[in-house]
Amino acid sequence: MINEEARRPSDIELDRRAFRRRQGLRSVGISLLSTLVLAVAAWLFLINTPGWAVVQQKFFNPEIALAALPRVWDGFLLNLRVLFFAVIGVLVVSVVVSGIRTLRGPVFFPLRALASAYTDLFRGTPLIITLFIVGFGIPGLIGSTGPRIPSEVLGTIALVLTYGAYVSEVFRAGIEAVHPSQRLAARSLGLSHGASMRRIILPQAVRKVTPALMNDFVAMQKDVGLISVLGAVDAVRGAQIETAHFFNYTPYVVAGLLFVILALPMIRFTDWYTARLRAREQIGGIV
Repeated sequence: MINEEARRPSDIELDRRAFRRRQGLRSVGISLLSTLVLAVAAWLFLINTPGWAVVQQKFFNPEIALAALPRVWDGFLLNLRVLFFAVIGVLVVSVVVSGIRTLRGPVFFPLRALASAYTDLFRGTPLIITLFIVGFGIPGLIGSTGPRIPSEVLGTIALVLTYGAYVSEVFRAGIEAVHPSQRLAARSLGLSHGASMRRIILPQAVRKVTPALMNDFVAMQKDVGLISVLGAVDAVRGAQIETAHFFNYTPYVVAGLLFVILALPMIRFTDWYTARLRAREQIGGIV
């Protein structure tokens, strides 16, 4: 049986624990002091300024915020529907395009060239221009006798085209980051190219690029508000209508807060997952 003396930490370990406690208390003190300095600076340079009362009335009016919330919320639900279908479309398009770009052999050159041209075109074109081209170009092709396409559908198509190009490059980077021995081992076991990609390559590629995929998803959560340029009454357009009605900019702040609330869980989850992945990769390292 181990005696108490053997279980007692060494003097060196006790010194280390005391040092960590002192460092922790010092960090807490510095954090409180810096927070206090920041609060004082905000009060001096923002709240204490002569125009703060006007800004507060024009941007942070609680009565107008409550009055504008129903219309802005109805538009925000439209944004959520567009985001849901856009995420599905982006995943499908990006996986297909990245798979085409990784095909081997000269016979697939036309497909690889088309996939490369697609990613170059839509990564280089601003999203708002893509929205205008899709939103007014597709109805122009159909003509006045054809069916009317809702603006939210056109906005979803534009989002899928733009973010499909970005996410396909993320997937392609993940696929190429998988060691070639994995592909060779899968083929030596008799798996076809499609089965190798589906069972061996893609699962490893997705794990490698998950943080980048999450960041693209967060960016798309914000950009879904741009469909308002096509006339869709989403949160941004609803805020614009309420702003014109009240001659006050508080509805824009309400819409912005809704988008922030939507994005915060994914942002925090992305930070947590990235830190977890970094810690797992550094197990046993000296860093």
